[in-house]
Amino acid sequence: METRPLTAPAFTTYQKFLIGVLALLQFTVVLDFMVLSPLGDLLMKTLDMGPTGFGLVVSAYAFSAGGGGILAAGFADRYDRKKLLLFFYAGFIVGTLFCGLADSFWMLLSARIVTGLFGGVIGSVSMAIITDLFALNQRGRVMGAVQMGFAASSVLGIPISLYLATLWGWHAAFLMIVLLASVIFVAVLVKMAPVTAHLELQSDNNAFRHLWHTLTVKSYQTGYLAIAFLSIGGFMLMPFTSAFLINNVGLKQEELPLVYMFTGISSILVMPLIGRLSDRYSKFLIFTVGSVLAILSSLVYTNIPPVPLWIVVAVNIVMLTGVTSRMIPAATLNTSVPDLRDRGAYMSITSSLQQMAGGVAAIAGGLIVTQPDRNRPIEHFDTLGYVVSLVFVLCIFFVYRVDKLVVQKNAVNQPAEPIH
Repeated sequence: METRPLTAPAFTTYQKFLIGVLALLQFTVVLDFMVLSPLGDLLMKTLDMGPTGFGLVVSAYAFSAGGGGILAAGFADRYDRKKLLLFFYAGFIVGTLFCGLADSFWMLLSARIVTGLFGGVIGSVSMAIITDLFALNQRGRVMGAVQMGFAASSVLGIPISLYLATLWGWHAAFLMIVLLASVIFVAVLVKMAPVTAHLELQSDNNAFRHLWHTLTVKSYQTGYLAIAFLSIGGFMLMPFTSAFLINNVGLKQEELPLVYMFTGISSILVMPLIGRLSDRYSKFLIFTVGSVLAILSSLVYTNIPPVPLWIVVAVNIVMLTGVTSRMIPAATLNTSVPDLRDRGAYMSITSSLQQMAGGVAAIAGGLIVTQPDRNRPIEHFDTLGYVVSLVFVLCIFFVYRVDKLVVQKNAVNQPAEPIH
């Protein structure tokens, strides 16, 4: 295992532009997904749907995103990645616009399916672009910056969206995303150069044969397993945390934004640091340390008794640090698994598996935890913590195998990655 610090190349001006625009793009996609939860009560009352209907609206995005990624995988390496990004981002903008114009449950459900079909592919296209244009020992910092979209959603996006929803109704939150995404679309269209190096390596003109080939490569299957397991733990816990904090820990509804805000601020500080460490040291070592921290903090979190707000915030920050220390190095390692000619298809498949695994994990979490009625404490949340910890341990094994694959590949194919 390599622990010696590596030289991390500096970014060019154009690379800095790409990092910024991809981070903003990620912010809009993440915010579109995350804003549904805080709008849940308002949506259920306005559109006359119960919790079951709202759950269907939330899960519809995840499963349609997974399906969209699989459908796009066979075509992902046949086109300029810039054009592919613009196509799916345009579809995402249209889907989000339909969300903002929906006036019934069925219209909103249909709009979420459309948004997921396009939005679920954007992350994989962005990953392929990052892998094509950044050296391996630059990607940790890039991932750290791009993944800050999650943090920015908590700190800025959700509070602003809720404020607009209070002033003008829940539609305003989605229309704000449409406006911002339209500006980013123009920036990509005008400033971003074509990304076409992979086109020279294509030998199979049949999209479905290319998809089948990418699915059946044995080394790729190891990456698929690792990425699928990577998202399971978080999706098991995330849907039930606010209910647990209110009904079990005793927080008030108005204190929840403070938890999200302080946790988001800490992640803005932590993510770039983890990215830099991932570029300088063994990515598997960083992942393992983060996994241990995530396991310990998850066990504390799921067993926490009624405590003051500051303790809840502190535990959240520690847990988020552990989760971030897993996600960034694992995602960076995963970019080096596929060959250049298969990269777009591979990223689409892993993105789809991540979305679908998350949907299954949320359902599984719902089968573990129970609540006798809406005003009583959540039960078996501690059991959920033990299950999540076991998933984290299994994921260490799968990422270890990915790490070995990447080390072997780089040893055989030196220099393995272009440095721009």
